[in-house]
Amino acid sequence: MISEKEKMLRGELYLASDPELCTDGLSAQKILHEYNASRPEESERRRFLLQRLFGELGKDVHIEPRFHCDYGYNIRLGDRVYMNCGCVLLDVCPIDIGEDTLLGPNVQIYAATHPLDGKIRKHRGPEFGRPVRIGSDCWIGGGAIICPGVVIGDQSAIGAGSVVTKNIPSGVLAVGNPCRVVKEL
Repeated sequence: MISEKEKMLRGELYLASDPELCTDGLSAQKILHEYNASRPEESERRRFLLQRLFGELGKDVHIEPRFHCDYGYNIRLGDRVYMNCGCVLLDVCPIDIGEDTLLGPNVQIYAATHPLDGKIRKHRGPEFGRPVRIGSDCWIGGGAIICPGVVIGDQSAIGAGSVVTKNIPSGVLAVGNPCRVVKEL
């Protein structure tokens, strides 16, 4: 029989209330609590906590507290990724962020989503996810929202406050709600 965690990782409908997933989520929240309470000069401790949390952590990654994610183990960060304060990554499926990518404050990346059919959603029913990939050398402006299943190509910039609902090619500036390409870079 397939576990709820396996269903989640496959992007199938799963129950987030599953005991194994609740344990995984609680473990992540404990690490995040320590991380978010750490002092700025505790860079070694912060790195240690992020290594425990993430599936892959590149060199010279810097994440300003307060930071939030669901599980952490589905997040892969390349070298020199920077996240400003208030970023949220809902990682029920893989979230991959390439090297030298910068996220402004309060960027939200959602791999998690819910069925559109209210009968299925009723009473905290099953949910599912779609992987998100952000390429290398990208800049994601403050307050941007990256929706489930989106791929952003290398060397692209997303304007502050944009809502990215569809894939964005490499080497472009994209802005708005919904986010659309406005020029090549």
